[in-house]
Amino acid sequence: MVIQISRSPFEPGENSAEWLAEIDARTLERVGHLERSPDMFGRTFNSTVITAYTHCLHDPTANTSETWEAWVAAMQTGSALFASASAPEGSTVECMIAHKPRTIPGLGGPTHFTDAGTWLQAFWLAIICRDQTRMTQLAHYPVELMRRSGEFEEYIYPWVEALQAYWLQRPELGEKLVAAFDGTDPQNLRFVDRELMLKILYPPLNVFYRFITNDQEKFTEALTQAIQLHHEYWAEDEERREDLDGAVALAPLALACLAHDAGQPIEVESEYLPENLLKRSWLGEFPT
Repeated sequence: MVIQISRSPFEPGENSAEWLAEIDARTLERVGHLERSPDMFGRTFNSTVITAYTHCLHDPTANTSETWEAWVAAMQTGSALFASASAPEGSTVECMIAHKPRTIPGLGGPTHFTDAGTWLQAFWLAIICRDQTRMTQLAHYPVELMRRSGEFEEYIYPWVEALQAYWLQRPELGEKLVAAFDGTDPQNLRFVDRELMLKILYPPLNVFYRFITNDQEKFTEALTQAIQLHHEYWAEDEERREDLDGAVALAPLALACLAHDAGQPIEVESEYLPENLLKRSWLGEFPT
């Protein structure tokens, strides 16, 4: 049985196509500045992600090529950010972003925007866009460098290490995932509140655990719960409903993509899981 979970109502305006074109143009302009100002990576990456989410508000199933282009550009920018951080100062990295090869200066090490939260976003995007090369590059980025970029709840570092171990087939996967679960205990929280942890940050760990243990029934339950809690959190009040961060359930979508590609049926339908991203309908449409 397919479970349907609806997103909060959204009515596109009459000029939505023009509005999206303006957003795309502004985001592309910011991307162009990276070749001169890589210190703008954090703000630019956030802009590309919000642009991708905005397209999905207007195109809930990701049915248009423009939506796919926006998601690919976000993925490319996130991966380029960490490639630049990995490159020595004074060197350059060659990156494809938004259909154009770009030569971007190396950042020469971690900065305030190369933190574990940003890494997770970049990794989820690489999964959703099915870019295994970028997934591998991100999986090799050291957690020690993420720790130098800012303070987070401690759970996030073993969570990142668990994902890296999964993708690189390292033996410490189970150990790191247990440590990540332990770190989500609300009694251990320092920077986020209990609601954010229980409704947004914790559920992806449970979805991932059910995926790697190949328990289809429990996976469906965990994915359903993750989407329901995502909706509950972002529909709580008007301020959250207007926050574009809630338009797509990024981590659950990425994990559903992993399960889909592994042959598991995805029994949840929702605007929070855009159908054509989940089913990789646009894959191969253009070089990424």
